[in-house]
Amino acid sequence: MDQTRILIVGGSSGMGLALARRCLEEGAGVTIAGRGEAKLNAAREELGHPAALETAVVDISREDEVAALFARIGGLDHIVSTAAAIEGAYRLLPEIELEAAQRVVESKFYGPLLLAKHGTPKLSANGSLTFVSGIAAYRPAARGSVVAAVNAALEGLVRALAIELAPIRVNAVSPGWVDTPIWQFVAGDAKNETLAAMAERLPVGRVGRPEDIADAIRFLIGNGFTTGTTLHVEGGHRLV
Repeated sequence: MDQTRILIVGGSSGMGLALARRCLEEGAGVTIAGRGEAKLNAAREELGHPAALETAVVDISREDEVAALFARIGGLDHIVSTAAAIEGAYRLLPEIELEAAQRVVESKFYGPLLLAKHGTPKLSANGSLTFVSGIAAYRPAARGSVVAAVNAALEGLVRALAIELAPIRVNAVSPGWVDTPIWQFVAGDAKNETLAAMAERLPVGRVGRPEDIADAIRFLIGNGFTTGTTLHVEGGHRLV
């Protein structure tokens, strides 16, 4: 990946951070972007302050900030977004607050839409956009209606953009249950118990790791014959 330039939105933690580490190890130039400067600085420190790493503060739900990011960034080969603001979204229907639902839509649907709108002109001819949906679109559960709906909408967007933006490739990764910090918002103090129970159900006998999803995104970045596709990386969750 020498000379390859990659923007990873949500790259300061979890799956995005694992992808940033892998791409840097392969010689790519990486920009990680997110809403919090402190988290970006912590990620830079965790990655060892490599010269090929840049950071950018941006809220991808705000079109002015997305446009400003791409106005100052150089040419790119790939854009990835793992961002998801799901705090307060996992609620039973009578308890759902519209503001929390809107945050999910803004981070997981409008954000990718704006990244595609303003970022595509910066991409090389063989470039790509990769977004992250999730197992909730296929195996929804009580309290997960908002996230399930937004994941499904994002995958529809991916298919449409793959046609409209061709030859730029557009794909999604749909993770299953992955041990990332986001579970603190989903399960709170029951995180470890909840993940362990799912591990017993899955055919692979464990929940996912951030590196599993980074591997999948890396495949989609590198495979020039894959577009409009959702790659499922969920340990067989759709089967149980």
